Amino acid sequence: MVVDIQERLAPAMKYGKQVISRTNTMLAVAADTGIPVIVTEQYPQGLGRTVAEINTGSGTAVYEKTTFSGCTAEAAAALKELGRKKIIVTGMETHVCVLQTVRDLLARHYQVFVVGDAVCSRTKENYRSGLSLMSQMGAVVTNTETVFFDLMKEAATPQFRKLSPLIK
Repeated sequence: MVVDIQERLAPAMKYGKQVISRTNTMLAVAADTGIPVIVTEQYPQGLGRTVAEINTGSGTAVYEKTTFSGCTAEAAAALKELGRKKIIVTGMETHVCVLQTVRDLLARHYQVFVVGDAVCSRTKENYRSGLSLMSQMGAVVTNTETVFFDLMKEAATPQFRKLSPLIK
């Protein structure tokens, strides 16, 4: 789940380019392994659409919202239909929309993995606070490489050889 990496929000983030890059790594792995992707956009009329640099591919579901949580009725229904129990989350801002999305996903009994180097806030304090709160709620705070290797499972595969340049 990619939360609110949008045109007018991303430039305000000191680590916005890193979040975009790491999110793209996660999206490439998702595409190659068949993991479905859901994208949210917070009030796109004001904050713009998802940045062009995000490589979601065709057919990715994008859900507009005015709530801070990305777990809207439509997104929650889509997640339920997918039948997955584990959700990997990237996005902006860690202490607002990412936090509220994660809280709502946990309340719906999903196991949530927040990719700590693929989320950000405008300030380091808010970023740290958001990660801490999500961890205390029961989310697993992780990083791009850990998720990558967990999904790959072994090195001696064509898929690993194809995707490993993403983390070098």
